[in-house]
Amino acid sequence: MRLTNYSTITPDTPVAELVLSNPYATLMLEHFEVDLMLQEKTVGQVCAESGISLELFLTVAQLFNGEHNFPNLKFQLTDVQQIINYLKHCHYYYTEEKYPQIKAYIQLLKKFNPAPEIIMLERFFQEYFNEVKEHLEYENNSVFPYVTALLDKLAGRNPEISFSEYEVSDYKDHHDNIEEKLSDLKNLLIKYLPAQNDRQVRRKLLFSLSELEFDLHIHSEIEDLILVPLVEQIENELKRKYEK
Repeated sequence: MRLTNYSTITPDTPVAELVLSNPYATLMLEHFEVDLMLQEKTVGQVCAESGISLELFLTVAQLFNGEHNFPNLKFQLTDVQQIINYLKHCHYYYTEEKYPQIKAYIQLLKKFNPAPEIIMLERFFQEYFNEVKEHLEYENNSVFPYVTALLDKLAGRNPEISFSEYEVSDYKDHHDNIEEKLSDLKNLLIKYLPAQNDRQVRRKLLFSLSELEFDLHIHSEIEDLILVPLVEQIENELKRKYEK
């Protein structure tokens, strides 16, 4: 899904147009902690007022726009903490909003439709989201503290951290595309679940699953395309500094 009709999003692009073209843009703004009172402000103005890296905002906006090829990304090490903050807001959205919402829709679907396949749908989603929560907890408890410690060490505040304990390559090995199994869940809902006067709740459930899938995909791309290369850059710089 494309975020806008623009072939390229620039600093002069009105942010309101991004939202009007595709409401999913509101997720991006929420994760960046930008209020939805945009007036005629451009991307450049919103970034300047909110203290957001322009390069980071433009890249994420293009990801929402369906772009995947970024041959000349030029991020600063100071962007790392903003990326972590963005991803943490994603985590909150998944666990505190989408998971309860989808679970409630499945419970409502059970009231309209007593088919035994509903139990399978419910179990499948619960098992899936347990995997998602495990992944998010791994990021919160291992990856993000490690990256923050690297930044501290780079600034001379945490010289004790050892690369033998952990490296971002471990994260790459652990990291998978957690949104993929949602396709199986949607197929189960659309193709194999018997229908019984449940059109509205089934539609709401499908929309909610699709919204979660879309944002999880962007979440994974931010990690793969932006965060991991930046952390590898920090690691290499620290190794040159401390392992001469």
